[in-house]
Amino acid sequence: MISALSLLGTLLVLGIPAALIFIPLAMITGSAAPLYNAAQTINRAAFRMARIRVEVAGRENIPAHAACIFMSNHVSNLDPPALIPRIPGRTSAFLKRELMRIPVLGYAFKLGELIPVDRDGRVESAQQSVAAARAVLARGVHITTFVEGTRSRDGRLLPFKKGPFYLAMEAGAPCIPVSIYGTETMMGKGSLRIHPGAAYIRFHPPLYPANYATREELMEAMRTVIASGLPKWMRGDPS
Repeated sequence: MISALSLLGTLLVLGIPAALIFIPLAMITGSAAPLYNAAQTINRAAFRMARIRVEVAGRENIPAHAACIFMSNHVSNLDPPALIPRIPGRTSAFLKRELMRIPVLGYAFKLGELIPVDRDGRVESAQQSVAAARAVLARGVHITTFVEGTRSRDGRLLPFKKGPFYLAMEAGAPCIPVSIYGTETMMGKGSLRIHPGAAYIRFHPPLYPANYATREELMEAMRTVIASGLPKWMRGDPS
């Protein structure tokens, strides 16, 4: 529990003053960049205090000066704070629409250009989210998504959701496969306990949607690449 308390304590001690400074600043200036940068600095500090080391490979595979869609597997609640500070530039992500209604924080989410998602299954809702995501990419902001749609309980790859691949085919942006492992041993699904250790993140060369005839082909290629960067037991292959 020491690592969990260290991480939470750091987030609270640094996060509350940062929020009091940078959320009003973002509201006044209309820019979320200082708030975003402060949050990533705090994430890094919290990981150090919790004795979590993040090893990154393949950063050179990320195209310069291009808004990309980062697509990752998902094995722990530690994945987003491990991954997002290691992405160059600023990234957006998908967020439940109801969270956008939280006073002050919801406004900060809007300034950060997070993309609201409705889980009502309606085509119109999906189209609205895709349109919002395309607008974010057009402004030069990356998008990060965990393509399984939920955390894997045992670390093995789950089936991918189709939504991110609709977006990829519509937007045509470079899609960066990301493999994450190690976090599943530090904080498993359903647990609040955190163990010290190393998280491993690999950025693979981009996949370009224009090179694939269908979203299913792109999805299959993405799965193959992400799996290639994981330990064999995590690849979801019954063999």
